[in-house]
Amino acid sequence: MTGRAAPAPAVLLVVVGLALQEVGASIAVILFPQVGPLGMVMMRLVFSALVLLLVARPRLRGHGRPAWLAVLAFGAVLALMNGLFYLALAQLPLGVTVTIEVLGPLVLSIVASRRASAWLWALLAFAGVLALGGGGWERLDPLGVLFALGAAASWAFYILASARVGREFPRLDGLALAMTAGALLSLPFGIAQAGSALLRPEVLGLGLAVAVLSSAIPYALELIALRRLAASVFAILMSLSPATASLAGFLILQQHLTWLEVVGMGLVIVASIGAVRAASRRADAAGPGVAEPLA
Repeated sequence: MTGRAAPAPAVLLVVVGLALQEVGASIAVILFPQVGPLGMVMMRLVFSALVLLLVARPRLRGHGRPAWLAVLAFGAVLALMNGLFYLALAQLPLGVTVTIEVLGPLVLSIVASRRASAWLWALLAFAGVLALGGGGWERLDPLGVLFALGAAASWAFYILASARVGREFPRLDGLALAMTAGALLSLPFGIAQAGSALLRPEVLGLGLAVAVLSSAIPYALELIALRRLAASVFAILMSLSPATASLAGFLILQQHLTWLEVVGMGLVIVASIGAVRAASRRADAAGPGVAEPLA
């Protein structure tokens, strides 16, 4: 971490973004009985794409085949990551789902660090995952755990795909185009699962709220915060997402965690922070160590 202190307003922006993101995820869970996880994914991506297209107004000309292939790959990863995340949320508590998902960028950070000491954080994270069973993994749906692990792997690929698209497209252009590609990919699955519920204005309104709370506002707040925060500080703050998810699940969805699950969540958070700090000592380059997944 850099020696400078993190400006309090910038830190607050990141924390508010995290809180809004988990509020959006909680609303998505409430909508599951009406539209299903895949219907929710479709609404989230479609509305997010519309917002980004209006804001970014990306240029379509002047990009070669490799750039468009990168956009399509990024869009596919976005659709897959969000789909697996919501499918996991349908089976698992919000806090547990986000904790497992954080393992994706954590493992990527450990592998990229190329330091023997980084594997200490890997062992700590593994202990945390074991503790997430709360004294018995039978309490957690195995299929939900698999979906969450798939979302974790997708998050790691998201980071790599995002970096590639960022090199090919200026500003938000690449993200807007990739989100549009992901939305198109999600359409047949979402329409098939949600059906006539998509014709109800209140459902569409809540879907728009999820997209704004989970994507548009947090992303804007993080862009502002990144201009004032050291990359390592931002990454550490993002590592706290399991805690904010657990709090939102408790307050909004009445999801209670066992003490062992809380301990497991804490171990994963500590491992993530440790891995970020180890990586920050190795590189001075700017940019967040853990990319935000828009999920």
